[in-house]
Amino acid sequence: MEKIIRAARGLEKADLVLKNGEIVNVFTMKLEKADVAICEGKICGIGTYEGFEEVDISGKIVAPGFMDGHIHIESSLMLPAEFSRAVTVHGTTAVMTDPHEIANVCGTSGIDFMMEESLGLPLDIYFLIPSCVPSSSFDEGGAVLEASDLSPYYSYENVLGLAELMNYPGTISADEKIIAKINDSYSKTIDGHAPGLSGKNLCAYIAAGVMSDHECTSMDEALERIKLGMTVMIREGTAAKNLSSLIKLFEKPYCDCCILATDDKHPESLINEGHIDHIIRKAVSLGADPIIAVKMATYNTAKYFGLKRKGAVAPGYDADLVVLSDLSNVIVDMVYKNGNLIAEKGKEVVSANDKYNRHFEDDKIALDQKYYKIFNSFNMRMLQEEDFFIKSPDVNASKIRTISLVPGEIATKIEMMEYDWEYNGISVERDVLKLAVIERHKNTGHIGLGYIHGYGLKRGAIASSVSHDAHNLIVVGTNEHDMCAAANMVRNMQGGFAVVDGNFSEILSLPAAGIMSRLSAAELSEHMTKIRRAALKSGSAEGIDPFMTLAFVSLPVIPEVRLTSLGLVHVDSQSLISPFEQ
Repeated sequence: MEKIIRAARGLEKADLVLKNGEIVNVFTMKLEKADVAICEGKICGIGTYEGFEEVDISGKIVAPGFMDGHIHIESSLMLPAEFSRAVTVHGTTAVMTDPHEIANVCGTSGIDFMMEESLGLPLDIYFLIPSCVPSSSFDEGGAVLEASDLSPYYSYENVLGLAELMNYPGTISADEKIIAKINDSYSKTIDGHAPGLSGKNLCAYIAAGVMSDHECTSMDEALERIKLGMTVMIREGTAAKNLSSLIKLFEKPYCDCCILATDDKHPESLINEGHIDHIIRKAVSLGADPIIAVKMATYNTAKYFGLKRKGAVAPGYDADLVVLSDLSNVIVDMVYKNGNLIAEKGKEVVSANDKYNRHFEDDKIALDQKYYKIFNSFNMRMLQEEDFFIKSPDVNASKIRTISLVPGEIATKIEMMEYDWEYNGISVERDVLKLAVIERHKNTGHIGLGYIHGYGLKRGAIASSVSHDAHNLIVVGTNEHDMCAAANMVRNMQGGFAVVDGNFSEILSLPAAGIMSRLSAAELSEHMTKIRRAALKSGSAEGIDPFMTLAFVSLPVIPEVRLTSLGLVHVDSQSLISPFEQ
C-alpha cells in the first residue's frame, strides 16, 4: 500500500503508465484526457504520470474491463479455460456465472469442478449458487440440491450470492425449501428469473429478496421492475435477444438501474460477433450513448454485485482495463487484467492454464476419480423405434396441442393443430414435428412425447443432450426411425449433438457432463458451423439456432408450454397436460 500511495503522489514511478489517451469516466459520463498510472495491479493515479513501463495510447480510449452480469459458462459448450480465451480478447475481464447446467447433471461435484477449472485464469469468474436444481418438480435431473447443500459455498470469496430464482411460483407461495435458500443468502445478491410476473405477485417476489431479472422482453415489463427497485439485466445472447426491445433503457433515468448480460452464448457467436463488446456495439448502433452503454457493462454491474474495486478507471480500482481504438464501434485494441497485458488486437497474450488438458490427451488414461461422473454422465438404455410412438389418442381427438415457437424469443405458445392420423401426428407440410425428451441420468425409462410447430425440419431428426435445465436427451424429428438413430448416437457419445437424415449423419461430441466439449473455441466453432449446416440442409427454420432453440424447449419455468421427460407441462399452472384435445 505504501508503494501505491507513493506512486499516486508522483514520489516514485508507477509500474505501468498508459499515456496520452482518454478515459471513459463513469462518474462524470465524459471522456477525459489523462494518463492512467498502475501500481501493484491497482490504478494508483489519473493525471500526468511517469512509469517504469510506459505505453503510448495516443488517440485511444481507456475503459473499465467489461463484465457479463449473468451467464452460464456451460452454455458456451466450452470448459472455463477455453471460455476465458474466447471472451478476454473481446475486453471481458469478469463474468458472473450460474453453474446450474452442470449442477443439474452432477450436483455439487459439478459446481466444484467448475470452480476448480476457473482458478488461475486471466478472467475473474464469480459464482452465484444454483437456486433451482431441479428447476421444477416436472424436471428430472441428475441431482437435487437443498439449502444445506448450498450454504457451505457462501463462505467462498468468489461466491456472490444465490443464482436466478426460476421457481417464482414456489417463491411467491413461500415454499419452505425455497425460503430456506433465500434466508441463507439474504445478505448477498439474489438474482431473479420471472418472465411475465406482474402486480402483487411481482411485489411478493421482490419482497422475498430477489433483486434482478434478466427475462424482460418488453419495456412495460422492464419498467414495472425498475419502478419497484429491481435491476434489469438487458440480455442479448445467442438464443434470447432482448436488446432491441429494451433500447430505451439506455436512457436516463433507466440506465442507472440496468446492466448487460448474455445468459447463453455459443462459440461461433463469441468468435464472430463478440461478447459484451457486441452488446455495446449493437446498442450504440441503435442510438445509445456509448459512454452510458460502457457504464452499464462495467460500473453498474460491479455496483450491483458489491464489487467495490471494479468497474471504473479511477484510483484504488483494480487495473482491469480495455484500450479501445474506436469507442462507438467498440474496437478492442488491448486488454489489461490487474495491470498485466492479457490480449492485444484480438489475440491472447497470457495463456489460460487448463489443468485438465492431461485428461483429454489420451482417452485410455483413467480420469481422476473425483470427477469421474463429469465424463460419464449417461445412464440409460439403448432406445428402440417404438419408444417414439405416442399411444393412439381417443378416437374423438381431432386436434393436438403443439409447442409453438415464438420467433426471436425463448417463450413458446400452445397452438392447436389438426391431428394427422396417417403419420402419428407428424405433418411436415404444416411444420408439425414430433418431439421427445428422454431421462438420461438415473435410467428411469421416462420418455415425454409431444409435438412442436415452427422448427421447420423437413427431413430426418436432430438430437441433443443440451436441454435446459435437466439436460436430458431431447430429439425432434420428421419420423421415428431417424429420431431413434439420432438419440442413440448422442447416448453413445456420452453427450453431444446429432443430425440424422436417412443414411447421412453429422455429430459433435460433448463429453463433459454431456454439455461441454474438449475442443478449443476455434475448433468447436468450426464443428458447430458444420453441424448447423447439416441441420439447415435438413430444413431447420432460417433465423433460429437449431440447437440453442431446442435447448430451451424442455425448460419448464419459461411460459407457456414445455416438454420434459414426464410429459407436456403447462408452465403457468405447473401441471401436466395431454398433447391431445379430448
